[in-house]
Amino acid sequence: GNPGPVVWLTACSHGDEVSGIVVIQEVFKTIRRRLLCGAVHAFPLMNPLGFESGMRHITPSGEDLNRSFPGNANGSLGERIAHTIFDTITATSPDLVVDFHNDWTDSMPYVLVDHDPGKAHQKSYRHALHAARQAGMCVIVDEEELHQSLSFNLLLRDIPALTFELGQPYIVSESNVTCGVQAIWNILADLGMIAPRETPFRYPLPPGYTHDSPLRYSDKPYGAKSGIIRFLAAPGDVVKAGQPLARIVNAFGRRQETLLAATDGIVLGHADSSVAFPGVPVMAFGVRMTTGDNKQ
Repeated sequence: GNPGPVVWLTACSHGDEVSGIVVIQEVFKTIRRRLLCGAVHAFPLMNPLGFESGMRHITPSGEDLNRSFPGNANGSLGERIAHTIFDTITATSPDLVVDFHNDWTDSMPYVLVDHDPGKAHQKSYRHALHAARQAGMCVIVDEEELHQSLSFNLLLRDIPALTFELGQPYIVSESNVTCGVQAIWNILADLGMIAPRETPFRYPLPPGYTHDSPLRYSDKPYGAKSGIIRFLAAPGDVVKAGQPLARIVNAFGRRQETLLAATDGIVLGHADSSVAFPGVPVMAFGVRMTTGDNKQ
């Protein structure tokens, strides 16, 4: 009944990424009695067709829903679903949208902020970065411009938006659900929508890395050989430039190459397959921003 910020929580645009559904369920179990002002809305299951078959894409059409925004009322199946979702969200003029996803099977949870949308949208982008810093997880700024994702198109409408990457897909990871729920309480408390938290949630980061200093996403170096990947660094590990990251061996166990860290960083996750191919990402990293990055 009290006016205030409007927040949307969205999940499962990729049908195999299910943890966000449960995060939203857990938030909504107690949000009514905790909410002091404003409104919280949710789309917990944006891609039910993919969810029912355990598939990333919209099963009948093979489309990636998170590459279909802002949508088209007269377009393909994916574009029509995206149009309905996007119009419903934007009609409420939200102050923030949090979109839940899952990353590689072996990965740490983190907050992903889109590539800078440009000078015309700096206010919403700064608000998205601020919200990301409040979440209490590692903050990563994406290198890739995903022009048809939900979050990027919301930024283009001057609506702050960010993405939670909550570890493994397919199954509900209770530890990652806990991270997601606690991060949402952090954000809602910062917005004044719930009572301030005595001890805000903080996902443990290695020494030298802080929750309010965004890092840049990187999936390099790529391998040049085919074979079996033997990982030498785990998600959450700090690596130094030149440090061995993984060995690629052939079917007889003979080393084909050793991948070395291109720069200092923190390991976000491992590829889902232990089979290496030339030019295919093996690991993902958060690396420190440089002068040329879109640092805010």
